[in-house]
Amino acid sequence: MRTPLMAGNWKMHHGPAAAAGLTAEIGAAAGSHPGVNVALFVPFVSLAAAVGAAAGRLRVGAQNAHESKSGAFTGEISCAMLAEICPLVLLGHSERRHLYGESSALIGKKIAAALESSLEIVLCIGETLDERESGATLEVISTQLAAGLESVGGEQISRITIAYEPVWAIGTGRNATPQQAGEACRAVREWLRDGYGDAADLLRVLYGGSVNPTNWAEIAAEPDVDGALVGGASLEAESFIRLIAISAAA
Repeated sequence: MRTPLMAGNWKMHHGPAAAAGLTAEIGAAAGSHPGVNVALFVPFVSLAAAVGAAAGRLRVGAQNAHESKSGAFTGEISCAMLAEICPLVLLGHSERRHLYGESSALIGKKIAAALESSLEIVLCIGETLDERESGATLEVISTQLAAGLESVGGEQISRITIAYEPVWAIGTGRNATPQQAGEACRAVREWLRDGYGDAADLLRVLYGGSVNPTNWAEIAAEPDVDGALVGGASLEAESFIRLIAISAAA
């Protein structure tokens, strides 16, 4: 039995003061649902404030990291630096891939660096609308998984969570149907089983893409969906807490 994970990705929202308040509010409510794990991925400047406000009731992570340990990379943050503050990092989000040109090969290097620094990782994968409509969804996610996990051995895979996020459903208000979400998450698990055997049954596969309290119950009921990576609905306590409660009841 896999414990559901509800993870909020705040993107470029909430400075330290707002992050501390929202984290504390979500953390207090999360305590009422011990059967659901909760994580928040917050901006770099808000990490320390959010970690302090979490008080161990939920986990806080960073939204990105650099692949090098250190060096002349102005404005970048290494995994080793993050590991001094938080236990988690989000890598491969479609906005990093498509807005900033991060390749799957680069994301694989970041994953290797994160593992070396003892971080746990949520790896995002997903196809564009053109790829979906051309029938290439499974090919795309398989390619992204192969490159991202290239250096990940069987003894490390337990530190990885996969978030399937169809690019066409992120921030668009357009959501994958429960069947589409379930089929893609099942395909991810089958790929993981081919590479890592029975460990695949213990790994969490999340769905992300315009998740909200109206559509989440049906998606959460899919057997291979183990939680969600939530964008806009995680920016306010009320909506995110409702999502946590729905997962607890699923």
